[in-house]
Amino acid sequence: MSKEEETRSVRIPKEGELLGEVVQSLGFDRVKVRCEDNEIRICRIPGKFKKKEWLKEGDIVLVLPWYGMQEKTRGDLLHIYKRSELKELERMGILQRLKQS
Repeated sequence: MSKEEETRSVRIPKEGELLGEVVQSLGFDRVKVRCEDNEIRICRIPGKFKKKEWLKEGDIVLVLPWYGMQEKTRGDLLHIYKRSELKELERMGILQRLKQS
């Protein structure tokens, strides 16, 4: 796989999506995430991640806030970034937004 193909495979946040860091696992398929807008949201973990990808404190994730209702406190988990993807986000300067907040 070439560098260009790796770059294309990294999930980049789209409009309305936020980067976040897992702060705490709450059980019942929920985690607390500190998002790049400095809000702490309780996020649902969808079924596609259950028992396939394990989350721990400090993991970087992609969050979609619940717009229209409880947008400051709730969200859905869209993607869990792997170590190689984080290196690519760092190189692109996208991860800096999360570290600055």
